[in-house]
Amino acid sequence: MTKVKILIFGLSVLVFGCQSPKQKKVQTKRPNIIFMMSDDHAYQAISAYTDRLTQTPNIDRIAQEGMLFTNACVTNSICAPSRAVILTGKHSHLNGKTDNYFPFDTTQVTFPQLLQDAGYQTAMFGKLHFGNSPKGFDEFKILPGQGAYYNPEFITKNEGNIILEGYTTDIITDMTINWLDKERNKDEPFLLMYLHKAPHREWLPAERHYKTFTQKTFPEPETLFDNYEGRGSAAKEAEMNLLTHMNWAGDSKIYPELMDELGIPETCDWDKAAFAREVGRQNPEQRAAWDKVYGPINEEFRKNYKDMSEKELMQWRYQRYMQDYLGTIAAVDEGVGTVLDYLDKNGLAENTIIVYTSDQGFYLGEHGWFDKRFIYDQSFKTPLLVRWPEVIKPQTVNTQMVQNLDFAQTFLDAADVEAPSDMQGESLVPLFNGKTEGFRDAAYYHYYEYPSVHMVKRHYGIVTEEYKLIHFYYDVDEWELYDRKKDIHEMTNVYDDPAYSEVVKELHKKLDDLRLKYKDSAELDSTYIHDYLNQTRPSH
Repeated sequence: MTKVKILIFGLSVLVFGCQSPKQKKVQTKRPNIIFMMSDDHAYQAISAYTDRLTQTPNIDRIAQEGMLFTNACVTNSICAPSRAVILTGKHSHLNGKTDNYFPFDTTQVTFPQLLQDAGYQTAMFGKLHFGNSPKGFDEFKILPGQGAYYNPEFITKNEGNIILEGYTTDIITDMTINWLDKERNKDEPFLLMYLHKAPHREWLPAERHYKTFTQKTFPEPETLFDNYEGRGSAAKEAEMNLLTHMNWAGDSKIYPELMDELGIPETCDWDKAAFAREVGRQNPEQRAAWDKVYGPINEEFRKNYKDMSEKELMQWRYQRYMQDYLGTIAAVDEGVGTVLDYLDKNGLAENTIIVYTSDQGFYLGEHGWFDKRFIYDQSFKTPLLVRWPEVIKPQTVNTQMVQNLDFAQTFLDAADVEAPSDMQGESLVPLFNGKTEGFRDAAYYHYYEYPSVHMVKRHYGIVTEEYKLIHFYYDVDEWELYDRKKDIHEMTNVYDDPAYSEVVKELHKKLDDLRLKYKDSAELDSTYIHDYLNQTRPSH
C-alpha cells in the first residue's frame, strides 16, 4: 500500500470514528455477505439445475429468490488451488497455489483481509483445506486438511485444537448459527464463510440419511460405459474409473475383512486405510448404527460378487457411490435451510448477499468417472446460486462465463471497497442488476497436477458458451475442440474437422490473448514443471 493510500485510509478511520449515530447507521447498510461453499458438489446434484438424481429444496430457495448461473466455472478444477483463487482473485500461476501440494503463499492479500480492514466482521467455519491460521478473520474454526465426517477435530482461533462429537456437517452449521446469534456485533456488517467438507470423498452420510439413501436406486448417466473413442490420450489414460480406480473399502464401504475373504485387492495404498480412518472415528453407538445398515449391504455383496459381470459390478459401484455421495448432500441442504431460516426470522435476509457454490464440479459417473480435474464440463462447471433481495430479481437465470476468479472482486465491489489492481476477476454486481454488456465472453482454464493421483494430464484451454478448445501438454502435445451446443456430452473431438477450421483459428487467437491478459506463458509452465518434479509429494 502506498503512503498516499495509507494516509487516506487513516483519515477515513478518523472520519468514521467521529461520525454521528445517523452516519454510522448509513455505514451499516453495506450488505452482509454469507459465502456458502461445499467441497466437490456437482451441479448435477442440485435440483435447481436438474432433479434427475436428488432434491435440494433449501439450496434451490437461493435460486428461486435470486439468480442461477448456468455457466459458472473454475480456473483450475482441484480443491486447494480453487480456494486460493477464490480468496486472492488471481489465477493459480500468480497466487502460487497451482496444486494441492505446493504451500499457499501467505503473503498474498485476500479479500477477507480487505473487508476486515474496511470494518467488516469476519468469520470462517468449516473446511479451508490449506493452512491453519486463515488471515483476515476475527473468528475461525476450521477442519485440519480434509477433515473427517464423524467426531471431527477443529483448529480454532481462540481455543486451540478441539474435537467435537457428532456429524461434521451439522457441527459446522451449529457453529455458524451460534456466531450469527450470539457472537457477532449486530451493529456492523459481516462476512461469514460457511464451508462444508461434504460431499468430498469418502462420502459418509449422517445416520438419518444413510438409512434412506442406501435404499434408493438412481438413474445411470448416458456415458457410464464410455470407451473414450473420438478423443485423445488424456481421457483414455485418466485413472478415475468407478470400477477400476474407486476404492472398495474407503469409497464403496466394503469391509476390509470381506475384501480379503473375496480376494479383492486394494485399488491404491489408502483403500483400507481410508475405511479405518473414517469409519474408525465413529464411537461405539455410531458404529453400531452404521453396521446395522452397511453390514447387510456387505452380506448381499458377498453372496453375489462371484457371479457378477464387469457391467454388473460397474452398475453396483455406481449405485453405492450415488447413495453415499447424495446422502452427504442431504445434510448440507438441511444446513443451508437452517441458515436461510435464521436470516429470515431475524430480519437479515434483505441486506445479505447469499452465495452457494462448490470449489469445483465433480463427475457422477459421467464417462465412467468420479473426481474432477478436467476442463470437461462436469469438472469445469460449478454450481452458483446467489440471493440479494435488494438487488437481484427472483428466479433470474444467467448464462455468462463467470468464474471463481470473480468472487473476490464481487464482494469488494458490493461492500464499496477498492480491489487491488493485481486481482484478475470481474465483479458480478452488474450481472446481478441484469447488465451483461461488456462481460467476458470466454473463460481461461489451466490444470497442473500431473503426474499425480488420478493421472489427469496437464492442460489449459479456453471456453465460450459455444466452444471449448483444449491443449494437453507436458508428455503429449494434443489439441481438442468441442462444440458445446451440438455435443453436450463432449464425446467427439472436432479439432481436425474442416467444418470447424475457422472456429479453431479464432479460438487459438483468443486463447493466446487470454494467456497474455492473465500473464500465463509457456515459460511459466516449464518453471512449474521443474519445481513440481523436484518436490516431495504424498500419495494422497
